[in-house]
Amino acid sequence: TTYQREKILPQPLFYSRKWSHTKASSSSRVCNSDARRRAPVPPLAQTLQGYLRTLEPLLPPDELSHTRRMVHEFGGPGGLAARLQKGLEKRARHANSWITPWWVQWAYLESRMPLPVHSNPAISLPRRDYNGWRSQLVFASKLIAGVLDFKDKIKTGQLPVDYMRGKPLCMELYPLLFSSCRIPGPKHDYVAHHGRSRRSPTHITVVRNYQFFQLEVYNSDGSRMTESQIHGQLLRIRAQSWKTDKEPMGILTSEHRHTWGEAYNRLLRDKLNKESVRLIETGLFSLCLDSPVMRISDEKYASRKAAQVLHGGGTFSNSGNRWFDKTLQFVVGEDGSWGLLYEAATAEGPPVANLLHHVLEYCEKPDPKRAPLVPLPMPKKLYFHIDREIKRDIEHAKQNLDILINDLDVNVFNFKRFGKELPKRHNLSPNSFIQVALQLVLKGHGIDLHLLGLKLQAIEEGLSIPKIFMDTAYGLATHWKLRTGQVPANTDSVMCFGPLVPDGYAICYNPQSDHVHFSITAFNCCEETNAETLAVTLKDTLCQLQELLQPTVKH
Repeated sequence: TTYQREKILPQPLFYSRKWSHTKASSSSRVCNSDARRRAPVPPLAQTLQGYLRTLEPLLPPDELSHTRRMVHEFGGPGGLAARLQKGLEKRARHANSWITPWWVQWAYLESRMPLPVHSNPAISLPRRDYNGWRSQLVFASKLIAGVLDFKDKIKTGQLPVDYMRGKPLCMELYPLLFSSCRIPGPKHDYVAHHGRSRRSPTHITVVRNYQFFQLEVYNSDGSRMTESQIHGQLLRIRAQSWKTDKEPMGILTSEHRHTWGEAYNRLLRDKLNKESVRLIETGLFSLCLDSPVMRISDEKYASRKAAQVLHGGGTFSNSGNRWFDKTLQFVVGEDGSWGLLYEAATAEGPPVANLLHHVLEYCEKPDPKRAPLVPLPMPKKLYFHIDREIKRDIEHAKQNLDILINDLDVNVFNFKRFGKELPKRHNLSPNSFIQVALQLVLKGHGIDLHLLGLKLQAIEEGLSIPKIFMDTAYGLATHWKLRTGQVPANTDSVMCFGPLVPDGYAICYNPQSDHVHFSITAFNCCEETNAETLAVTLKDTLCQLQELLQPTVKH
């Protein structure tokens, strides 16, 4: 049973990696509980031919000839490729996945880029119909109860198995969503999973005005707290967090991973800090109670709302309410804005989609239980000892995060001319139809993971890195200028993350029956890219595709 990230072959105008968060997609993170359905290693010749086809529109003839000779030397008789392919095939026979551990390590844990914008995806959900802190806490209580209900269904095996094209998908990632946290390191990070210990954590972390609290969400008899119990505790937290002059400790987690790793070690030298950090890391998930999103105009509110979930809006806004290493962070604003920010080394695709679907359904139900008349302990405020070094680390992190946030252009819009019903009427996949608008083919065989596997297999065997991977053409082919993702939801939600490269774009889309939600991000520092310009171009392209189909419509 597998789900794999789907890869799309790049076309001349864009190099693309499709980060598709949908049940009908595939994922690079493959987990197999049934050995008979293990994902096979792709045929070597197919990958090498696909690599050359990818490069044809990108290289001048002389460079393409040079790369062809290099590929033939690598893949021909006596070349190293056959040996490496055998190593991958042996790996595939003896492991649940031949690529997953390598992929998670290489794509996520060894990346030294900051997690906000560059890595963590955000999902901005439809604004709730309220305004004010009282309703904020009522909704937050319901959300917490809904997430706990989802967790209980995982634990008791009541969660329905996901299917893709009639085959059951792996459910092993679901329990890892909770009590997980990424830990920074000097050369690479690792993910700590605390939910599998004998005494699993029973608390969440709530953060408001940059102040963190440990909130127990289970009673002493093991039963889940009711919504009204949780609401009473959130009222207590609000009463303890009204000051706005606190140091934003969470900002430290937004740094370059090497920088944060050094600051993390300094922070944990103090016993009080170590205990507070441990409680954040072991919590089931985090709840961020944000102040309202700055509202400039209705037109730009959707973009501001998505950016708010993605990075917190800056150090003068809500960025200090985040712990970017945490696997799950639910954001609930005073103005009805809300969403989910998740750490991609652990959480992805179907588990996140199903969690949100469950929470949305749960939020429509009335509170089923009355609160027992049992006095509850006060939520525990987490304190930090901030010396001169840590204060300096925080100031540097604030400056760097604000630079990153100011450099990111976020454009969210709702395309209303048509939705997924139009391509469906013509027996076309809505996802593929939108990918055509993004100047991509309908669906190709991804080659990048196989090439990466061959490269890492050489390193594993202690061999020199083959010349094909040192060639400038390989760097060009893996310079992904377009990063895309689909939101697998039947609600008006939108996913958002930053581009993979400085001169790139990230586009996320959520096709509904008669409209499509889009988010586009680009970096302001690049003169070649502009999110608003691309949005206009994308709208025009979609309209042209609609006109191509209209003559065939039977009246």
